[in-house]
Amino acid sequence: MRKKKKATRHRHGLQVVTLCISTTMVLVLLGLVVFSVLTAHNLSNYVKENLTVTVMLGDTVSVNDAHRLCRDLYHRPYARNIDYVSKEQALKEQTAAMGSDPSEFLGMNPFVATLELQLKSDYANRDSLRWIAKELADNPKVTDVAYQEDLMDKVNLNLQKVSVVLLVLAALLTFISYSLISNAVRLGVYSRRFLIHTMKLVGASWSFIRRPFMRDGLIVGIVAALLACLVLGGAFWTLYRYEPNLTAVVTWQVLAITATSVFLFGLVITLLCSYISVNRFLRMRARDLYKI
Repeated sequence: MRKKKKATRHRHGLQVVTLCISTTMVLVLLGLVVFSVLTAHNLSNYVKENLTVTVMLGDTVSVNDAHRLCRDLYHRPYARNIDYVSKEQALKEQTAAMGSDPSEFLGMNPFVATLELQLKSDYANRDSLRWIAKELADNPKVTDVAYQEDLMDKVNLNLQKVSVVLLVLAALLTFISYSLISNAVRLGVYSRRFLIHTMKLVGASWSFIRRPFMRDGLIVGIVAALLACLVLGGAFWTLYRYEPNLTAVVTWQVLAITATSVFLFGLVITLLCSYISVNRFLRMRARDLYKI
């Protein structure tokens, strides 16, 4: 009798370990999808906010006038960052880039002072850029406004495609993960279906019978979520060691939301699967237990 109990506990322990491992693998995949979706959104904002609108100033505009214009633009809702590039600085940068000084054979500095305007991500689109460029061009101190409109459109279009693909992948993976975890939980409950029936025969309530299965599901969900978060955290730490600038896109908010999503999904899906599986066997008659 004692050997039989040990064998039963050992078999139940293996089932729990197997369920933890399978649930952890599913949660890691789900966490990667959530992480990718959030990172793609941050990457979209990062790319948009680093696209530059070049505002060219007239030759008669002094340094003080340029700085006053910068202060005025900072009060505009679309301005995120503004850098003033003087004629001398532009000449120095181009000389270093080309390896020769253009002013030596032209006899003059061919460059003009400019303002390098970086927009907030909400304004980095075709419609907003048009009225922003028109507003800047109406200023008498500005001679021209240049920006890469086609590049902006391509960036927005590509990022939209990536977001759609990730969302579809997340929906498919959620369905698949639910099926996998549900089958694993159902197998664990199936092995104890006769115990469930015996407890019914002695008058135990359904809530009393469900309680240990729900507790096991809760423990499995917590352990699997912790293991999944450790795996995802280790993967991010490895990437961070090779690319420290990754924090510009992968913020602590992304990591917190990913970890929270993994925990919530792990707990909800294991509890839900345990509840549904136990109820299925609770509704069965004794003769039906031998047919499955």
